[in-house]
Amino acid sequence: MTLPILYSFRRCPYAMRARLAIASAGTPVALREVVLRDKPAAFLATSPSATVPCLEKIDGSVIDESLDVMIWALELNDPEGLLTRPDEADALISEADGPFKDALDRTKYASRFPQHNAKVERQRAMAFIKELDRRLSGQDWLFGSRPCLADFAILPFVRQFAMIDKPRFDQDAGEDIRAWLDRFLASSRLSGIMAKYPAWQPGDAETQFPSVPE
Repeated sequence: MTLPILYSFRRCPYAMRARLAIASAGTPVALREVVLRDKPAAFLATSPSATVPCLEKIDGSVIDESLDVMIWALELNDPEGLLTRPDEADALISEADGPFKDALDRTKYASRFPQHNAKVERQRAMAFIKELDRRLSGQDWLFGSRPCLADFAILPFVRQFAMIDKPRFDQDAGEDIRAWLDRFLASSRLSGIMAKYPAWQPGDAETQFPSVPE
């Protein structure tokens, strides 16, 4: 059976959120794990940006942005209703993808950004974390009692930031966002998208994701 092809990298938060949506949708794809330091020619020929995730649809068209991959999968099937969300959810995703991600990178990879003060950048990132904590007050998810697109678009990046120094994050972050993140870290949802696959090579058998239950 011919499947859409998803080029992915296990630890990349952009690829993680694409896999979260695909797993929620139960929309099967052929997952090709990419080693970023040795990108295969087929991937480079497919992805205009040479970044993961990149989805090649059955008709040959390409989706090269992670949020667009999420929406593609959920528009095919959305059993959890993740696409049902207020306008504020998209604004929050934009803030996470823009200012928060910039501050995250300048904190995690401080040596790459000598022109920026890592302490100041961490404070900027924590301001967003505190905003999320306020939003989560008294509820399990960002916009109420059930998750929406924003939760799974943002969680991989909060995870990445927290793991820079998890004890310090736990000390500085509020109770509600810690609970939101820790539930995600302990969830079968996360473990289900984090299976390790060998780097894809031309000629390899395709790996279906989500995997077919045995």
